[in-house]
Amino acid sequence: MKNNQLNKSLFFSKTNDFLNIYLPMQAMKSVNTINTYRDGLTVFRKYLAEIKQISIRKFRFDNCTHELLLEYMAYLKEKGCEATTCNNRLAAIRAYLWYVADGEISMQSIALAASKVPFLKEIKKVKEVINPEDFAALLAAPLTTTKIGIRDRTIMILLYDSAIRVTELRELTVSSLNLTADIPYIRVHGKGDKERIVSINDKTVEHIRKYMSIYHVDRDDHRPLFYTVINGYLSAMSTGNVERIINKYAEIIRPDHPTLPEKVHPHMFRRTRATGLYQNGVEMELVSRILGHASTQTTRIYATPSMEILKAAMVNDNVDAPETEEWLEDEEELARLCGLR
Repeated sequence: MKNNQLNKSLFFSKTNDFLNIYLPMQAMKSVNTINTYRDGLTVFRKYLAEIKQISIRKFRFDNCTHELLLEYMAYLKEKGCEATTCNNRLAAIRAYLWYVADGEISMQSIALAASKVPFLKEIKKVKEVINPEDFAALLAAPLTTTKIGIRDRTIMILLYDSAIRVTELRELTVSSLNLTADIPYIRVHGKGDKERIVSINDKTVEHIRKYMSIYHVDRDDHRPLFYTVINGYLSAMSTGNVERIINKYAEIIRPDHPTLPEKVHPHMFRRTRATGLYQNGVEMELVSRILGHASTQTTRIYATPSMEILKAAMVNDNVDAPETEEWLEDEEELARLCGLR
């Protein structure tokens, strides 16, 4: 009994249950979220072992004081970690302690003390988007006289038109497509194991059909839509490969397009699309639906006014809202954006 009580008092005695049972099965957290918590607790353990010289076998819950966590945050900052990273590390410890406190009331004072350790103030960075001229050149860069060029252009066009995440692109299979519906769409497996329907326009459908006629002649519904074959083994194209494809063409057009961001990555396509929708008058709630966000609060990071809107506001602070593009008045196009058929 004495040994059991001792084990329960050790700080890391419940991390396995927290990470492998509670988060995935009860809290229904995504793999990425779980990995963030796992990393946070792992870095904390290494700090205790290497900096504080405290073994995992001796560090107890009551050793996790307000003062210790303040020292830990200072240590992370001194190491050069960004405020966001420091805050994620602290959030992992807080979440874990509240999990333990829910099952053991005597731990609530420790969890409460940890919750009073302040997060670092984060400097909000301007999220880069790609301007229309640069984007048009980027999409036109692949040579459509080659198989690889057709594949690469299709990847970039689909990423932009659907505004899906690169991880969602990787999970698309042939069966995810419905190109014959009145309003063509793809079925996307998103964050939190949630599925949503995202409409795509007719031009995108044309590019996908051309791609399919080359890479999916046998139309195996279970095959990844975009794939690589290495040593005879077929698998979904990796995120790294998608990033390399995009940057390959970014470097090709850069001499003629100096305003192109220094590093172009897949999420920039999603951000550019979402920002464009917002700036062209699409309601925040609809943009949120398209992106698969659980809350419009998440979508607000894309709510950046265009330079034209800002200029108009400075010239006349009573200026009317800018006119939207013609396609936004089309009920069918709006239905597509909402994932309706």
